Amino acid sequence: MIFFNGIRDYEDPKRKYEEEVLVLDETDEVYKLILHNDDIHTFDYVIDCLIEICKHAPEQAEQCTMLIHYKGKCTVKTGSLDLLKPMHERLLSRELTSEIV
Repeated sequence: MIFFNGIRDYEDPKRKYEEEVLVLDETDEVYKLILHNDDIHTFDYVIDCLIEICKHAPEQAEQCTMLIHYKGKCTVKTGSLDLLKPMHERLLSRELTSEIV
């Protein structure tokens, strides 16, 4: 490597490297579980549901609940359809409004 005024010259490296690149032929689709606001349930109820069903940390559940309240909805989980569908069904069984997109 040649230095010019203390700066390395990367145009002329002494070592040559070969690099293999993996290309994904198929990618898993990522879905979003979205929870919508309603005027029925309390903050504590929604927070408890997010902790229990979506496995949120208390702080995360509280932040999502605030977003739901002020923005009207929030993505509470992302992942495969197999992961999200049971959570969606449990949220619906708790009379919360959710959807998978």
